[in-house]
Amino acid sequence: MADTFRSTEGLIDALADAEFDRPPALVSNAHITGLGVARALDAHGVPVIALDRAGGDAGTDAGTVAHDGLAPPSDAVDYAGAVTYPLDDLDGFREDVEAVVDAAGTEAVAFGCMDEWALSYAEADPDGVRLPFAGSETLDDVLNKSELYATCEALGVPYPETYRLEETAAAATRDPDATVREAAEALGFPLVVKPELKRDFEEAFGTNVIEVADRGEFADVVAAASEEGIAVMAQKRVDIATGRDHSLASYVPPSGSDDALAVVGNAAVRYPRNFGTSCLVETADEPAIEERALAVLDDAGYHGISESEFVYDADREEFLLLDVNTRPWKWISMPVAAGANLPMAAYAAVTDASYESDGVEPTRWVYLRDYLSLLAGDDAFWDQLSAADWRRLVSGAFEREGGPTTGVYRPSDPGPAAKLFETEFVDREYYCSC
Repeated sequence: MADTFRSTEGLIDALADAEFDRPPALVSNAHITGLGVARALDAHGVPVIALDRAGGDAGTDAGTVAHDGLAPPSDAVDYAGAVTYPLDDLDGFREDVEAVVDAAGTEAVAFGCMDEWALSYAEADPDGVRLPFAGSETLDDVLNKSELYATCEALGVPYPETYRLEETAAAATRDPDATVREAAEALGFPLVVKPELKRDFEEAFGTNVIEVADRGEFADVVAAASEEGIAVMAQKRVDIATGRDHSLASYVPPSGSDDALAVVGNAAVRYPRNFGTSCLVETADEPAIEERALAVLDDAGYHGISESEFVYDADREEFLLLDVNTRPWKWISMPVAAGANLPMAAYAAVTDASYESDGVEPTRWVYLRDYLSLLAGDDAFWDQLSAADWRRLVSGAFEREGGPTTGVYRPSDPGPAAKLFETEFVDREYYCSC
């Protein structure tokens, strides 16, 4: 178990004495999503090296650095350490990863658990690293909202009414549909401003979507995006039916979507309720969502793990495709518990390992930190877990008998939950909630 988060040099020194009987997985980031991936791989004996950026100053022990993520104390992680953050220095990131792989003495398989990590592994293309997902050009096409919605239009997949804006056309990859004035007249207010590519937008604005209430706010946001050289679009604010958000969790192999391993999940509860991240997700039978999502991925030529996000538009009475995340996400352990171990399927595709699903069973995933906060702080919310569910969770029987699985809490792997308690009440904020 990696009970410390090492500096880059400390990690390299530790790996120099390690021996691996198969390629280790490089999992980035080292927080909730990375923890889910690490546990999924560890269940099949795959060694895991968790890589992330440092969280602060040097640690208390020589060769360590501070880090508030939850993966390093997990029994599923063999080694954990810092590498150069790729958005700060892509060449430095490549050099660090290559040094890690060289020290391990074997090739490794990369799992990027946030957009910047997945894209950076693809763009940097470090020597000795196998990618279980498509290359950077394909990733860019899928993550580019203009390209994604154009694909939806061609395939007849419903998506929210959207206009590419003339005022930021200089930075865009497709021709504009409307001016700010024309989009405002067509969509009304409030409306949503989204970027074509969210990485630069998030760096500039601290979020990947901005809701504007009137024409003045709209014009100001678009002008600021133009100043930053970022292409944005205006999108209708969907009257979302609470509790009906669905996603296709899938692994598409290089052979194509006909051989995909997939599970539809319903984000039944979010925290905060209407606009937060998922805290209770359950399997769902929605074949149209699977069909539409796989059609989009197939058209883009994408292979790898992905989450295709749909919302239910109460006005149009249909599911609309909002986004495709071309990497693991926060509730990745739900499809794993259901019988579709997507990380292991991806690992097996680029190594000598084998994996085959025995079939998918209904299950639920809960992130107890947020779910309990919702129960404690929202009088209108009613508990959706049964007394039997709570007994299985508290006793740990869910790990042996099934029932709701969890995002962090596992009695058989207590380190991450213990660290969450330690870091929850200190006066600092970790850079990522996923």
